[in-house]
Amino acid sequence: MKTFQTIAELAACVGQKVAVSDWLTVTQQQVNLFAEATGDHQWIHVDPEKAAKGPFGGPIAHGFLTLSLLPKFFESSFEIAQSRMGVNYGLNKVRFTSPVPVGSRLRAHMLLLATQAIDNDGVQMTWEVTVEREGADKPVCVAESLVRRYP
Repeated sequence: MKTFQTIAELAACVGQKVAVSDWLTVTQQQVNLFAEATGDHQWIHVDPEKAAKGPFGGPIAHGFLTLSLLPKFFESSFEIAQSRMGVNYGLNKVRFTSPVPVGSRLRAHMLLLATQAIDNDGVQMTWEVTVEREGADKPVCVAESLVRRYP
């Protein structure tokens, strides 16, 4: 995990790959809990027996479950010592480019695209987050994430 002392120190990294998160394993329990929380009980996610006969040979995670892991990926990749909080401000673009079979290990690569000063001495950061699956040739998700940080 990288540590930046200030938001300004991190903001100086525009155009750079800032960090890579820890690996995280996607479990069937996570998929089932996500289905309960969202009401998306499609068999490809929650019925391992039926999914084994489907196009991916087993259950896959919801795309939005993969996307919802972004805060965890940020948390495990870097910290800003002199920042009291950060908030998710939204997304500009999201693509689910490959399935995530249950049991996959994922990690994210963080590229800082832009920063912009905002109210209360904060900074809005635009990140390109590329989520990879261990052993796969292409990413499973590429998202442009907006995060606001405050000193």
